[in-house]
Amino acid sequence: MTFVDEVKTAVTPRAALLIIGVLALQLLFIASYVGALHHPKPTDIKVAVVAPGQTATQLAGELKQLSGSPLDPRVLPDEKTARKQMLNRDIDAALLVDPRSSTDTLLIASGQGSTETSILFNLFGGLEQQQQRSLRPDDVAPATVQDADGLSSFYLVIGWCVGGYLCAAILAISAGARPANRSRAVIRLGVMALYAVVGGILGAVITGPILNALPGSVFGLWGLGALTVFAVGAATLALQAVFGVVGIGLAILLIVVAGNPSAGGAFPLPLLPDFWRSIGPALPPGAGTWVARSIAYFRGNAVTGPLLVLCAWAVGGTLVTLVATVLRKPPRDRRVVTAESAPGLPGEPGQPL
Repeated sequence: MTFVDEVKTAVTPRAALLIIGVLALQLLFIASYVGALHHPKPTDIKVAVVAPGQTATQLAGELKQLSGSPLDPRVLPDEKTARKQMLNRDIDAALLVDPRSSTDTLLIASGQGSTETSILFNLFGGLEQQQQRSLRPDDVAPATVQDADGLSSFYLVIGWCVGGYLCAAILAISAGARPANRSRAVIRLGVMALYAVVGGILGAVITGPILNALPGSVFGLWGLGALTVFAVGAATLALQAVFGVVGIGLAILLIVVAGNPSAGGAFPLPLLPDFWRSIGPALPPGAGTWVARSIAYFRGNAVTGPLLVLCAWAVGGTLVTLVATVLRKPPRDRRVVTAESAPGLPGEPGQPL
């Protein structure tokens, strides 16, 4: 056998196609992460201005005209309303102007990520210096000391997502990418649901009571974790049911390549380029990260939309898995052929061929 023949035997056409697919995923991974995170630039960050009389309207207009449109300002009547909207996650910061003093106050929320908080403070600080005024920060939803840069919620959700698609991939590797029948599909979904419940509670306990990295309700995080794991796992099972083993690569493309850099974890959504900022909330990592931060720092507010996104992935993945399995053609019946069931030499019945 020649060396070329050895190569053909060692690397089949199917393996070569899979290797090309892996290379494509690798390049997309690099392009997605570097493209999303190499140059954070604030765009339309929702901020509020609280000031007496026409000062608020004038100041909001000036903020709106800043080069590059870093801010999306609005006028609010008082500090109480500004604090309430921040806890509801309607705005990211609020400038409180005090005409009786030379110092103004900037309401921030480091629980949503220290990077955005730092950019906002530096931006408003520079504007205040131009007016010969100083700025005092007031953290409405501060991240805990153990939650460096407010990233623990993001890493928790990423861990849940990894568990979801790896569990689904293992089910495919152990017994075929496509379920053999509807019963097998239901069993896989049941195993996925059980794994999601266990993975959700263990992640919440490790991040909360054990490491003290995140405050907030352990039961709330448990529910979020179970939903996130199952949503990702069901979506992966669906992709496998439709595309076979290639579905695992497609799941990695959606969750890891597209979902992680656009989740608003390392950099909050207003700091990401347009493409990643638009897709992030619609993918499980982004929806899960938003809800985890809301549970931890914002009293569980503003979670309905992201939870519906996760439910859509869970329900959609379940339905596609079941429908694809039902519509799949059953495999051919491969029977063991013996001398009794096939023509053969007379006098030698029952000998396998």
